[in-house]
Amino acid sequence: MKSVNVLLKPTLLTVTLVTASLSLPAWAQSYPPAVQQLIDRGVSIDGSFDAPGGMKGYVGNMQGRAVAFYLTEDKDHVIVGPMLNAKGENLTESKIQELVLGPQNEKAWSQLKDADWVLDGSADAPVVVYTFTDPNCPFCHRFRQAAEPWINAGRVQLRHILVGILKEDSLPKAATIIGSENPSAALAENYDRYSEGGITVDRQIVSAHARRVQANNQLMSGLGLSATPSTYYRDSAGDVKMKQGAPRPGEMESIMGSKRP
Repeated sequence: MKSVNVLLKPTLLTVTLVTASLSLPAWAQSYPPAVQQLIDRGVSIDGSFDAPGGMKGYVGNMQGRAVAFYLTEDKDHVIVGPMLNAKGENLTESKIQELVLGPQNEKAWSQLKDADWVLDGSADAPVVVYTFTDPNCPFCHRFRQAAEPWINAGRVQLRHILVGILKEDSLPKAATIIGSENPSAALAENYDRYSEGGITVDRQIVSAHARRVQANNQLMSGLGLSATPSTYYRDSAGDVKMKQGAPRPGEMESIMGSKRP
């Protein structure tokens, strides 16, 4: 804390550091004590902005969840949570999307492109959607059923990142699919036989390919995801968005990138 106190002294050096703060790494920046105490509790700051009422807005992460807070004009108090205007509009959501979720999702998209996924649909389909799928997940099954019209029409390719987290045989099933000679066909078999328990586990394949599924499990955990399906897609503006859990019917057209065929 000694170095922080030095930076907070009202000297010309302080003014210079504040002016140059945008070019400094996060660890080298100084914050008012009211903000620093949140950082000391584990909040990471991803960005800041000028907020109404002379306040300074901050957005960042706390244990993998986006958080926003506002420093009052006297710099002695912090208000945590969303800000609403007189019309009831949430002024915080757009800043969280711009400064936190947007960059996070773009980074995740590049990781998913290089992940171990199974193609569902035509490789020539113009719209790519990534989804974390557990072979035993009923909500993944429903999502796949809802997406079928777009897949069959050749508009969307679902790229399933197979994980094994729900049941004891989830990982063996995922490894059997991902390690088969035709993973896409094995995935389709699992869906076709879902009501019967899904694909039959091949222990020899599991032994050879379990680590691939474990790597996908780690990727999912590293992205802070806790539910299947967890789906990444690009909206009409080209921004990467993420949906945890089964999408509602009204969300499908946005995720699939077009009206239902």
